[in-house]
Amino acid sequence: MAERRRTGYSIQRKILDEGAVDEMAEKSDSKPSLCEKVKKSMSCSGPRLKSCLLGSVPVISWLPRYPIRDNALGDLISGISVGIMQLPQGMAYALLASVPPVFGLYSSFYPVLIYFIFGTSKHISIGTYAVMSVMIGGVTDRLAPDSNFIIWDNVTNSSIVDAVSRDAERVRVAAAVTFMSGLFQILLGLVQFGFVVTYLSEPLVRGYTTGAAIHVIVSQLKYTFGISPVKYSGPLSLIYTVLEICYLIPQTNIGTLVVSIVAIIGLILAKELNAYLSKKLPVPIPVELLAVIVATVVSWQFNLEGKYGVDVVGIIPSGLQPPVLPAASLFGQVIGDAFALSVVGYGIAISLGRIFALKYGYKVDSNQELIALGLSNSIGGIFQCFAISCSMSRTMVQESTGGKTQVAGALSAIVILFITLWIGTLFEALPKAVLAAIIYVNLHGMMKQFMDISALWRSNKVDMLVWIATFILTLLLNPDMGLAAAIGFSMLTVIFRTQLPTYSLLGQVPDTDIYRPLEDYSQVRQVPGIFIFRSSATLYFANAEMYQDALGEKSGIDITKILSAKKKLEAKRKRHEEKNAKKAKKAAKKNTADVEGEPERAEQKDIAIIEMNAEPDPSLPRAIVLDLSPVNFLDTVGVKTLRSIQRDYGEIGIDVVLAGCQTGVVDNLQTGGFFNDKVTKSCLFSSIHDAVLHCQSATTQSQDKEMTMTHSDRRNDDETFSYEVSL
Repeated sequence: MAERRRTGYSIQRKILDEGAVDEMAEKSDSKPSLCEKVKKSMSCSGPRLKSCLLGSVPVISWLPRYPIRDNALGDLISGISVGIMQLPQGMAYALLASVPPVFGLYSSFYPVLIYFIFGTSKHISIGTYAVMSVMIGGVTDRLAPDSNFIIWDNVTNSSIVDAVSRDAERVRVAAAVTFMSGLFQILLGLVQFGFVVTYLSEPLVRGYTTGAAIHVIVSQLKYTFGISPVKYSGPLSLIYTVLEICYLIPQTNIGTLVVSIVAIIGLILAKELNAYLSKKLPVPIPVELLAVIVATVVSWQFNLEGKYGVDVVGIIPSGLQPPVLPAASLFGQVIGDAFALSVVGYGIAISLGRIFALKYGYKVDSNQELIALGLSNSIGGIFQCFAISCSMSRTMVQESTGGKTQVAGALSAIVILFITLWIGTLFEALPKAVLAAIIYVNLHGMMKQFMDISALWRSNKVDMLVWIATFILTLLLNPDMGLAAAIGFSMLTVIFRTQLPTYSLLGQVPDTDIYRPLEDYSQVRQVPGIFIFRSSATLYFANAEMYQDALGEKSGIDITKILSAKKKLEAKRKRHEEKNAKKAKKAAKKNTADVEGEPERAEQKDIAIIEMNAEPDPSLPRAIVLDLSPVNFLDTVGVKTLRSIQRDYGEIGIDVVLAGCQTGVVDNLQTGGFFNDKVTKSCLFSSIHDAVLHCQSATTQSQDKEMTMTHSDRRNDDETFSYEVSL
């Protein structure tokens, strides 16, 4: 193999500490005041107003320049395909939200049009989503349970559920929580809080959606078996529901079960055929739509509801609902659920939006996405919609069928509008078991996410732990509380990782100014007489004590023991001086005038003597360099820790200097009281190499760490003792 050509470079300059760098670069200490910042943010000009308008309503900027010849055909085909998918998915996910199926169609129309105007992603498909729907269902079942709508039926002389009143109340609850979640998203977007999604890491989102998918599956088992289990809410409700379903399985409606099995098998086979022919077909086969049409025709022809007791969709009103303001009395009861919905919906949408933005080379504005989703949900709540987000399956269809802009989403909404106004009533005989089967089959992608566990085990075990913990917490605590607990657990892993960083002693790569950990490289050599210490995490109150302990352990210097020994030796020296002074004073009183010099000789004889070796102890370094390049901030505890290290090691003759400090860290040192008359910026260096050269060129030598004290008294002139400090 040919040797790589290397380009050498040579730099000649003085050794620069932080003060010299500030002087050469002319650091400016003037910062704009709060009043100036507010004045600048409130100032208005023509270009700024135009930029603000185009940023707030993105459709104004791109729609006038829409290339009809290049994008129209692809967006048309994509819009029709996605609209056809929205029909069965909207009706199916409405069952998850515990509202009538037609409201799933409304949720696939109004929010999509709003996002078309305000959204910035060109490819994601906004609409109903399984995870969001099951979260809505948890709220509606909790606030409007069946037990609240029990009435007496005079015909059968038994208690029945007033389904009409129950569904109307559940729609009110779903609209209220959707409206509130939209307001949360708008407020977060206005205060530029789009970065909140950074707390939703990919392992957390995938573990959460997998756990939510299990909730979705369990919630649909009643439609598969044709049973009516008791509704449970709160922690462990999933476990109670599964036990209840197992108890009711002997009461399974055979007709419903047969419909479910046939629908699931047919959908799986059709999906596999679709995948096999994907390269040959210009547009994917609308499998779900065909399943809905076939099931509706069969149910109508064979009267599955009347003969076999198969539960069907029922009455689907034609037309759109008039706008109604959500019930403000419900806001206090759903505020927590609304916030969870706003975070989950935004996290899923922005994550998928960024994937396609990176793939096709455009930018998605995270704050504007918050506002767009917030307007979609808040306005949708006024029109009795339930919360929406982005669906992976529809997004993939929208992209694969040629969709290139948000026009495809608007066209899909028009398809839903046509279905809602004219042909929605044709699906009244559709068995709910078929909608449950559609949900099961569409969740197969989420079930594949269990493969993440083995992949994360090989790549990052902490991320694997986050995935598993999120999954378990979501199962046990339900999607709303499970999300909060999962975020808390994820934050704890970050704290633990900063509390348990990697501590290293650095050495020099020969003939370079590069420094690497000694334990990781065989050719790296320690600089003689200098210890270079680095922590892989920032320095703050949670790990400050461990930082000091690790420094002592890595350097082999027990600073506490040395300082304690030094203090004891100093105290002993003072006691001997005081004792000898008293003896000299007594001797001076007793001696006669002709022996005046004797007390002086006695004093000199009895004074404790500390002998210092001329050569320093070779086991001790002359200096310690603290590499602070990984540190991005210092709190007051961190500043006190560095000050303590410099003071303690300075007392035993070891010079401590800091290297690689960022500007913010230097400011933290300044405001934290690190500098004084003796400690200046001359102990700060921009690079490790500058610090090492400074320490090597220093003329001061470290004091010897072996101290000997000798004492003789009048009773035994040959008696001596010594105290030795071992490192």
